[in-house]
Amino acid sequence: MLPDSIELEVVTPERQVVKETVSEVQLPALAGYLGVLPGHAPLVTELGVGELSYRKGKDTSHATVVRGFAEVLPGRVIVLAEAAERAEEIDLDRARAARERAEKRLANPNASGTDWDRAVFALQRALTRLQVAAKGGGVAAAQQEHHPAP
Repeated sequence: MLPDSIELEVVTPERQVVKETVSEVQLPALAGYLGVLPGHAPLVTELGVGELSYRKGKDTSHATVVRGFAEVLPGRVIVLAEAAERAEEIDLDRARAARERAEKRLANPNASGTDWDRAVFALQRALTRLQVAAKGGGVAAAQQEHHPAP
């Protein structure tokens, strides 16, 4: 009989971001999004910048993942990422500012190849953070709900 849950752990060098028992995980693998259900075959995959989502019952939670690896084991998924944030932790103002900085760098016609690559990465990360925050509230959105503008 197949298990009905997966232990999900998302870890960065600084902290443990997620440790939950879930029913499904969607990972931003380099080749595209990878869905993991209980009983999935073991594998290791490289992750890019993207949204990690996981389902617990009827609730779906979201997080950003910035480059790393995922190991799928029987009943367990371990994500080791350079950076990761749960949707509710994302500061929308910081993410918007990062997007604007990256867009300005990309608009520079004299940007070197390295500068261009870094700006593309920064833009991808900022856009992912904004997309994920919209699904989970984000810090600025939560502050606005509790303290609406006059």
